Amino acid sequence: MSTRKQEFLAGARNTFPLLLGAFPFGLIYGALAVTSGLSVGAAMAMSAFVFAGSAQFIAVGLVAAHAPVLIIILTTLIVNLRHMLYSATLLPYLKKLPQTWRIPLAFGLTDETFAVAIHRFRKNDSSRFKHWYQFGSSLAMYLNWQLWCFLGLVLGDRIPDASGWGLDVAMPITFIGMLIPFVKNIPTVVCVLTAGAVSLLTLGMPYKLGIIVAAFMGILAGFITEQTGKKIQVEIQV
Repeated sequence: MSTRKQEFLAGARNTFPLLLGAFPFGLIYGALAVTSGLSVGAAMAMSAFVFAGSAQFIAVGLVAAHAPVLIIILTTLIVNLRHMLYSATLLPYLKKLPQTWRIPLAFGLTDETFAVAIHRFRKNDSSRFKHWYQFGSSLAMYLNWQLWCFLGLVLGDRIPDASGWGLDVAMPITFIGMLIPFVKNIPTVVCVLTAGAVSLLTLGMPYKLGIIVAAFMGILAGFITEQTGKKIQVEIQV
């Protein structure tokens, strides 16, 4: 059986490849936060307490564009709603843990940690410390993110046109890599393709509202496809 230490180290080790994808994203976030008008303290507080890379990046862009506060809150809320699905998926494996465990694990639940943790939880072995695996992954991601955001803030005024470097492409590539293993049925394929297509078509919408539209259209397309498939199966059986 695995020990707490073994699970913790394995979670951190298996998350390492994903840490590389966060490095340019965090660096650019810090650089853009400085130029958007946020103070160093506010930018680091966002990293420390929000700890949501995509939401932080979007929020900084909206702050720079002088978007209304309501738009910033709504957009970041929609972007982060996926974490509710992550939590619901992990709940069967974590529901027996006390709140003192579930609260910090919920705070540290990122896309990267979910991607590696769910595979560990689904392995059929007798380890009683799989939550330590998730904790190891979360802590590795958290410290990595704080480091690169801080360096981005410190070096922000020394990085000329950071947004034009193209380094932020690392995060979408990382997301795609994490997403592919979960695309296992037709409704999911339809959801992904629809959301991707709509996001491109709505790229010009102000305040990045296209993200919200694409998310809802993808969910709707996947839901309709799933319900249609169930209806066809029922008709065939009849």
